[in-house]
Amino acid sequence: MTAKNPLPRLGPYEVLPDYVDEQLVSRLGIELVTLEPDLVIGTMPVAGNRQPIGLVHGGANAVLVETLGSVAAMLYAGPGGMAVGTELSCTHHRGARDGLLTGTCTPQHRGTNSATYDIVITDDRGRRTCSARLTCAVSRARRRVRASRVA
Repeated sequence: MTAKNPLPRLGPYEVLPDYVDEQLVSRLGIELVTLEPDLVIGTMPVAGNRQPIGLVHGGANAVLVETLGSVAAMLYAGPGGMAVGTELSCTHHRGARDGLLTGTCTPQHRGTNSATYDIVITDDRGRRTCSARLTCAVSRARRRVRASRVA
């Protein structure tokens, strides 16, 4: 892509050209609303993400959770760093039948090699529909120190 058309991004992620049309986030209608070091917020519509009985699919909730937590961990890893999810836990409290779900992600722990985030999903009425936790392995870009040559 040219400088006028940089690669698409998902928060701090640069989406590689071969995968632009294969993003699950796009298929589920997930949008990132807030990207801050201590707060990542995103939304997802119930429509298009239902299980056969009409409720939002728990797997769609898990994708929203993993997206928000992974973006938060990438922000924590910083430029040139990397983060990948290692553990995901979701508790579904109530089913949503329509509207827009909002996920709010906050850090629970951020260490040298891992970061854990709490994610709460609420419905249009502000009712908690899902509580989740995501842990990511985190690596930061390493600074290379040039050793001086000894004669």
